[in-house]
Amino acid sequence: MTGTSRTSADLDPRRRRVLVRAWRRGMREMDLVLGGFADAHIGTLSDADVAEFEALLEVPDPTLYPWVTGAAQVPQAYDTPLLAWIRSTAGATA
Repeated sequence: MTGTSRTSADLDPRRRRVLVRAWRRGMREMDLVLGGFADAHIGTLSDADVAEFEALLEVPDPTLYPWVTGAAQVPQAYDTPLLAWIRSTAGATA
């Protein structure tokens, strides 16, 4: 079970892959944050946002988790409106 509550039937193959990858991170906390975000928004993200989300999915969980929670400063290359949006949905305060 992936945890997803969203069907992927209406998604193109690229977005389907992103949805699955967001729910299969390895670290349950990141599954919930990124998978939950993908469930809610994957169907409406622009192609540029999908590409940016794919880049975030390449970042290892131990690196990405502190960025998402606000426990570590986000490097400039990743400090984007999309990551800020993800952080706001995760409840990050920094």
